[in-house]
Amino acid sequence: MKFQPERFDAQSITGYGPGWISVGPEKVHSSLLLGSRGLRTPWPCARFEDLRPEHFAQLAEHDTELILFGSGQRLRFAPPAWMQPLMARRIGVETMDTAAACRTFNILTGEGRNVIAALILETPSS
Repeated sequence: MKFQPERFDAQSITGYGPGWISVGPEKVHSSLLLGSRGLRTPWPCARFEDLRPEHFAQLAEHDTELILFGSGQRLRFAPPAWMQPLMARRIGVETMDTAAACRTFNILTGEGRNVIAALILETPSS
C-alpha cells in the first residue's frame, strides 16, 4: 500500500541545521515565511527576542488555515495577546522549535494543507 504521492508539487524543506534550512536546492540562512502554496519571503527577526506584535499581525494578512511558528533552537512561546490578529481571522497557530516546525511543515504540505511556516533561523553561537 502506498501512502505518499509520486510527485511532490508543493514547496518543501529538504534539509535543516543550526542557522539554516534548505528549500529545494537552495540553502537559506535568515528567518523566513514559507508557505505550502508558494509563499517565500524574509521574516525580519534574527532572534526570538526580536519579535514584536507586528510580526504576528503580518502573519494574519495571509490566507492560510494554520501557522507553524518555529521559535528558534528551543521552544519558546510568544505572548498570547500577540495572537489576537490570528484568532480574529480564525487562523490556528502551533508553536514548536524550528526543527520540529520544518518536519511538521513537510508533513502537512504533503497532505495538501494550506500552511505557512514562520521560521526563526538563529545564527549559532561561536
